[in-house]
Amino acid sequence: MDRTVRIQIDRSSWPKAPKPPRFPRSFMGIGVETMNVPAVLLKIGFLTTPPTASGVSLSEFWAYVRYLAAITGDSDLRLTTAFANLDAHQKTILSDDFGMGVPMTWLTHALDLQQICDGRYFLDRFAAQAGATVQKKARRGLNKVPDFVARDGRRIWHVVECKGTQSGSGYQRDQIGSAGSPPTGGIAQKRAIVFPKNYSGQRLVCALNIGLEGTSGSSTLKIVDPKPEDPVVVEAADLDLAVDAVQRGSIAKALRLAGFEAAADVTAAPLGRFASSKRDPRRRFEEERLRVVEERRAAAQEELSREDGIRWRGRGASFRGREAHIVLPRPLNIDGSKIQKVILRQGINEEVLSELRERPILESPLSTADVSWDDAGGSTTIDTSDGFAALQIGELFRSEMQFG
Repeated sequence: MDRTVRIQIDRSSWPKAPKPPRFPRSFMGIGVETMNVPAVLLKIGFLTTPPTASGVSLSEFWAYVRYLAAITGDSDLRLTTAFANLDAHQKTILSDDFGMGVPMTWLTHALDLQQICDGRYFLDRFAAQAGATVQKKARRGLNKVPDFVARDGRRIWHVVECKGTQSGSGYQRDQIGSAGSPPTGGIAQKRAIVFPKNYSGQRLVCALNIGLEGTSGSSTLKIVDPKPEDPVVVEAADLDLAVDAVQRGSIAKALRLAGFEAAADVTAAPLGRFASSKRDPRRRFEEERLRVVEERRAAAQEELSREDGIRWRGRGASFRGREAHIVLPRPLNIDGSKIQKVILRQGINEEVLSELRERPILESPLSTADVSWDDAGGSTTIDTSDGFAALQIGELFRSEMQFG
């Protein structure tokens, strides 16, 4: 189920050499890219899973399996008329999901992104550990933090803001925004984080305009690199804390998707209920914090000690997690095949789970702790065949979708 997307990169928005960041070699000569839709849906599932959550998990499978029926049989990526005519709220959710999934799937490979976490989680965790004070984080507007913070295989940091629309190229331009006074759109919303010079990579705003069935316009992904303003600065001395935040955010997402929610909670927030939790000098509050930490540790250890779930191998590693069989409300015809059921399988490397079971809470930064699973992640690989797609992050996490 491959579909093409037109990619337009505004090279003029990059600083003139030798000012960083340099225009990436992997962005050169880009025109039309072929993307596997099930792999994009698996990426959407990972990206929309929160590192920390309470109550019902937001990572339920239906949300991204549902989008299988949204894609036409055209060779390029287009939405069916039925999905294009959804009410405004549902259209916004779909646009946001594809507006994250398509660019982040492409960027993961173009930049070899190996750890990806939510911008809000990153700032909460980093600021608490570094003793930094950051401006109030808004969900919208000028103070909105960037969608994602990521680190690549060369240990270079990237900041990405994502947008999606079905309303045409004009609205897409508005979403990207401008660097005026004040700045607008995504350009204004991704200015929050700057890393040390030798570790700072791309600072991107990506906007996907999704093509619609029966129209002349195709799906187009536009990417710009505007100048950040009023940033939160990560100092070189605090890089271990930044690494800790992005690793925990990425690992917690994977644990939650695989069904290990208590383990995800203590990985994302080892010092209390929240990513921003920290030790409290006031005795009564510190005793309460320690009680909460112990309860969460016990819950994670009990969860990891259970032998339920499924086991399987993929790309040289053994995984344990959960499997869901979803019978579609009506059969779908996808590229000439009749699909009645989707099987989703998501799991964590068993060696990681074994070490987590022994020490479910690690309070020190993962990059400095005596653990072997802090760098279990690696390059993301995608395997596809007829009726099957798999997304694997190093040897840490594997997610599979199979049609039946």
